[in-house]
Amino acid sequence: MKSILGIGNALTDILAVLPDDTLLKTFHLPKGSMQHVDMETGDRIWAALKPLGVKYVAGGSAANTIVCTSIFGMPSSFIGKIGDDELGLLFKSDQEQYGVNTMLLKSEHSSGRSMVFVSGGNAERTFAVYLGAALDLVPEDLKPEYFEGHDYFHIEGYLVQNQALIRRAVELAHEAGCIISLDMASYNVVESNNAFLHDIVDRYVDIVFANETEGRAFTKLSTAEEILNEMSSHCKTAILKVGKDGSWVKSGSEEHYIEAWPANTIDATGAGDTYAAGFLYAHSLGMPLRVCGEVGSIIAAKVVEVIGTKIDIPRWRDAKIEIRDLIAKNSKVVL
Repeated sequence: MKSILGIGNALTDILAVLPDDTLLKTFHLPKGSMQHVDMETGDRIWAALKPLGVKYVAGGSAANTIVCTSIFGMPSSFIGKIGDDELGLLFKSDQEQYGVNTMLLKSEHSSGRSMVFVSGGNAERTFAVYLGAALDLVPEDLKPEYFEGHDYFHIEGYLVQNQALIRRAVELAHEAGCIISLDMASYNVVESNNAFLHDIVDRYVDIVFANETEGRAFTKLSTAEEILNEMSSHCKTAILKVGKDGSWVKSGSEEHYIEAWPANTIDATGAGDTYAAGFLYAHSLGMPLRVCGEVGSIIAAKVVEVIGTKIDIPRWRDAKIEIRDLIAKNSKVVL
């Protein structure tokens, strides 16, 4: 089984389902965006969320993906930075519980947290993030031996604002012979780092995941077809997620539309992270491009049926059966 290494912000998600958009307006958070906040603002938001009832889940985009690849059976490792505190211990124990090999460095600052507002009929997510210790991860923390022996290296777009760190990471991953994947993660991150992203994708990244707003920010184009074609001109494989309408996958001249797997959506948090895990797992098995997208769709449909990013055991069991059947059927075709 091929192995994967991820790097990202080691955060604990604090999830709250909002009755309306009042809190978003109060804290000037555009719906669907990811905004960084300082510790004082983060504490005020946290205090405002508590009366609504909150759920604490170890998260972070790349960490979510890596936990899922580990559950799939891929040897999976994660690089991040935490504080010496309760949230840091929660994050570490959660990863280890799912079999992830943790490379968690320690910081003097408190562990990062991501306050997730779930709102609207389509369960749209808005993030207010206090990075804390996660922000202290620097290029000098990365060592070549962290990357050796891994077949895949996965980066979350939220980390791209730390450009020196990402450049060092992709250089080391490239030297180690990894297939490099990037999840763009947020349209406003893409907008503010567009030139850097284009440089990194053109030079190092093999697989790019983006939703429509991220893809639009990256390409400056409007239609899904235009966005997909432009994205795929910069990398070997491009994946454009279009929410409840499914996804598009393209590699060279090969292109497929992937229908969204049926789901009773209550919270879209983690859908993109989980899709990436399914796609990369199938890709590591040498599955056809279409099947990689379908595996991503199957597992993403399970996470949107629960609050937060952790799929429960019954849904994991169903997903593995569906995915095993799909892979078995297509393995015969490949053979």
